[in-house]
Amino acid sequence: MIIYGINPVVEALRAGRVREVRVADRDGGRLRELLDLARAKGVRVQRVQPDLIERQARGGVHQGVVADVEEVREYSLDELVRDAAGVPLIVVLDGIEDPHNLGAILRTADAAGADGVIIQDRRSAALGGAAAKASAGAVSHVRIAEVVNIARALEELKALGVWTVGLAGEAPASYGDVDLSLPTALVLGAEGAGLRRLVRDRCDLLVSLPMYGHVSSLNVSVAAGIMLYEAVRQRSPQRGA
Repeated sequence: MIIYGINPVVEALRAGRVREVRVADRDGGRLRELLDLARAKGVRVQRVQPDLIERQARGGVHQGVVADVEEVREYSLDELVRDAAGVPLIVVLDGIEDPHNLGAILRTADAAGADGVIIQDRRSAALGGAAAKASAGAVSHVRIAEVVNIARALEELKALGVWTVGLAGEAPASYGDVDLSLPTALVLGAEGAGLRRLVRDRCDLLVSLPMYGHVSSLNVSVAAGIMLYEAVRQRSPQRGA
């Protein structure tokens, strides 16, 4: 798998996933730091022509570097729950096909300390290039489970003791009125389509974000950030202070 851009490659190096780094004849402090890290990790660095970088990055903002990396390790739902750092907090994505949205959600999930992200092996953006770039390298650190069927995955999460909370614009309950300090999976659907009916039906509860302006919805990565940090707020030792 090919990823590009300084931050994604640095994080992949730190995670031990890089097979080879390819760089064009560019200079700069951040690129030198990346090359030093690659050499420290024993990763081969190859100088190549800029047009090869352009082709491999497929038009993405590559900053003069691409890397050949191992595929992201896949986790089971049981592993996400069992190996959680504390009370499980998981993000479930139903049909997020825009790699920039997927990458942004992975970045926020990492920042919020989520224990994993669940995606479907079909109808989901790929985890390479654009998603890795948009995640600022978080794709190398967030634990990801790919499943065949999201609705069945929610049933499995319930059996593992996880509360499933779906985000739906028309839901009467507000996101701030639900207890997210419990073991929780936040379930988000694609922009426009939202959660599919079977997925909605499998959620324990549906909540909405209040909209006071003229637009009727938020970007799904923004909505994910709001939900994740509401969970962080509720789980903080200073809650209620």
